[in-house]
Amino acid sequence: MSIITRRRLLTGAASVAGLSLAAPFVSRTGFAQGTSGALNIFAWAGYINDEMLTAFREETGIDAKFTPYGTNDELLNQLRANNGSGFDIIWPTVDRVPNYVEFELVQPLDVNRIEVDRVLPSAWTSSEQLGAVIEGNRYQVPTDWGTEGLTFDRDQAPLEYGSASYGDIWKPEMEGLATVRGHSGLVGLGLWLEAEGRLPMPMRDAFASEENMIAVYDVILEEAIARKGNIAQFWSNENEAQGAFRVNGCAVGQTWDSSAAALAREGLNIGFIAPREGALAWMEGVCIPSGAENLDQAYAFINWMLTPEAGAMYTNATSINSTAVGAADLISDEAKAFFANAYPADALDTLWWWPIQENWFVTRRNEYQDRFLSA
Repeated sequence: MSIITRRRLLTGAASVAGLSLAAPFVSRTGFAQGTSGALNIFAWAGYINDEMLTAFREETGIDAKFTPYGTNDELLNQLRANNGSGFDIIWPTVDRVPNYVEFELVQPLDVNRIEVDRVLPSAWTSSEQLGAVIEGNRYQVPTDWGTEGLTFDRDQAPLEYGSASYGDIWKPEMEGLATVRGHSGLVGLGLWLEAEGRLPMPMRDAFASEENMIAVYDVILEEAIARKGNIAQFWSNENEAQGAFRVNGCAVGQTWDSSAAALAREGLNIGFIAPREGALAWMEGVCIPSGAENLDQAYAFINWMLTPEAGAMYTNATSINSTAVGAADLISDEAKAFFANAYPADALDTLWWWPIQENWFVTRRNEYQDRFLSA
């Protein structure tokens, strides 16, 4: 899949945010001269591997330590417990960045120290309204994007683009054979109900106010509880999502694209496809915590992650797409094929980009999730 197609996805994100795709300010600073020392990275499990750490050290002279986490909530809770200290780089999804800003856990970035011209312009600009820029200050550099869609066993539950739907997870014949994450599974179910004309308002409006959310989520929760027998296992992190298919016999589920890609690399007959209602699309990036101690090293890492070589290493390891200009030209044939199969035809034009999830929304969504899990 060409880089043009990958850019087209991010152009769609910019359209959702109501942005133009004008070229951003371009910095001409490179890696910090003479930088060495240490760097503490707190990122999603599987995002950083030994190959990347070695390449970063060889390029910059910096020794980086990687600590993994499994969920956005785990990251936020750890940062709150540490008052924003203990790490130099964190990796939240862009829609959650406002949560960290509200609790003063991340610091405004010095854009003059960032090689902005290494980022796909559409990613840089669209991230502004998706959560990376607040009151004129940028807190996150977009480094990657991906989706949550339909993972399926090709033998037990074959799916095809155009007919594949979030509703396939909840149909009667999938009883005891499905997996979802609690809170995002409710969103996927909501998108199916919206398409069926069964919500009081569009799913996106639920993110606008608590009143809207209650009206929408009460309908979704009732349907989810009625169909809960379909769920063989809930997942909350990458290992659990993969385990649902590898160990617990699931035939279909709503998971990250990276989950399906990892299972396919193991030789399982697993596919991933964007549903007709639109795969849940997210953008991620790196932030510098308010208590970071190694700022030179943190900016060196940001600029290194935006090189084509680092972006390609990241995509090859995760099947998550880099926002670094030129990275798509260097990725493996396997990664290109996965992308093409996951997003055929007009799939990139119908993605459903996560709105900003403010703290009130996260609190409420977790309440609905808990009610679903305990029902």
